[in-house]
This record gives sequence, structure tokens and C-alpha cells, in this order.
Amino acid sequence: MEPIIEATVKIFSVSALRYFLLAGIPFILFYLLLPARFKHFKIQQKLASKKDFLREIWYSMQSTLVFTGISVVLLVTPVRQYTMIYSDIHDFPVWYIGVSLVLSLVIHDTYFYWMHRLLHHKQLFKRTHLVHHQSINPSPWTSYSFHVLEAVAEGGVLVVITCVMPMHPLTVLLFTISGFIINVYGHLGYELMPRGFRYTWMFEVFNTSVHHNLHHKKFRGNYGLYFRVWDRTMGTEHPDYVKEYDQLQERRFGHKAIMSS
Repeated sequence: MEPIIEATVKIFSVSALRYFLLAGIPFILFYLLLPARFKHFKIQQKLASKKDFLREIWYSMQSTLVFTGISVVLLVTPVRQYTMIYSDIHDFPVWYIGVSLVLSLVIHDTYFYWMHRLLHHKQLFKRTHLVHHQSINPSPWTSYSFHVLEAVAEGGVLVVITCVMPMHPLTVLLFTISGFIINVYGHLGYELMPRGFRYTWMFEVFNTSVHHNLHHKKFRGNYGLYFRVWDRTMGTEHPDYVKEYDQLQERRFGHKAIMSS
């Protein structure tokens, strides 16, 4: 029991610190220090309140505790023997760390899309997902702001990933960090993509902050996490997405600059 308690304290402490650093630094930069400098990057001009931020942090700490519990069960308890987590990094080529990380993000995006659509069922939405959608104008603090039951569903992706493909603990760590960074960007409330991104193949594949912000604003469509693929395949991408993205980029760079890219 003592190793489990120690692991729980350690993982929760590291996860909470990561949350406050990776969400806090962008919040301080964009919302406190330089909001005027980045006003043209702001997706919704309306500002959330201090009460909203505190609510988001409160729920995020609950979610962090849930994610910690799932991680401890998978990594420390006898449940680990039923997963495909391996300890010796040399059991697979070193390059597999990168490959498994990319594959885990692809699996996560699929898992998230269908879970997210399910959470928008009217019965589940008001009992769980409504907590997250209280943040109509999201901020970095929104990233982990979930009802405890939704946090269980969100964290369940780690169970799926570690049971369907070999994962080293380092890859698990990289997966949680990279996923959270992308999540913060999606909830940032500011669009950071460069001018030329709109005219590359990447725009057709990857989500932007505008993409997810529109989901919070409209409450429907844009259910994907990292990629546009599932939304476009299933016809659930919000019809105003590209228009809203273009309008924001025009505010940032000007009409002539956009057309010349």
C-alpha cells in the first residue's frame, strides 16, 4: 500500500505542477501581461471572469486527481501485468518511442471524437459535459475543467492505449504532456497559427484554436481533438469554421496579406 500512496502523491504533485505551468504561463502572458499586444489574436473579444477561472481550476484539480488514480492503477498496481506497458526501453528500438507517441495521439483523437459526441447526448450533457461547457469563452484553465465522471471517461483513453499497443512509461509521460499542450492551445482563446498555415495541407488535417473555440461558442460541431479528419468524414464540422478562421486571420494580418499568402 505504501508504494501506491507514494506514487499517488508523486504523480498528482507532478501533474498539478504541470497544469499550473503549462496553462499558467500562457494565461499570464495572454490574459495578464500582454492582452493589448495580442488583442487581434483574440478569438472572442468578450473576456471571461475571475469567477470562471477559479471554477475551471477547481474542476481541473479534481480531474487531475482522477487522471492520477488511473495512472497509478496502470503503472503501479498488479493491473499493469494486463497492459502492454514495458519497462526496459531496449525491448523495442529507440525510434519506437516516437512512433508509439504519434500512434497514441491518433488513437486518442478517435477515442475523443466518439466519446465527445456521446457526451453531447442531452441526458449525458446536462449531467456531465455541461461543466466543461460552462466555459463558453475558454481559457488555458479550461483544459482539464471536467465533471468527475467526464474525467474518468477522458482518462480512460490511457487504459485503451496501454492495452492495444506497447508503451514505455516515458512514452506515457510524453503522451500526457504533448496532449495537454495541444489541449491548452485549443482552449487558449487566441489563435497563434501563422499566416501561411491556411494554405497548406496541414490546415486541412489539424485543428486550430478557432476550431475548438467555435465548439464552446456554438455548443455543436467540431468534436475532434487534434485533427479535422473525423469531423469532416462524419459531417460534423461547424459550417462557419473556415469563415471564422479567415475573419480572425484577416484581423491579424490584413486582407491583402491573407490573399497574397
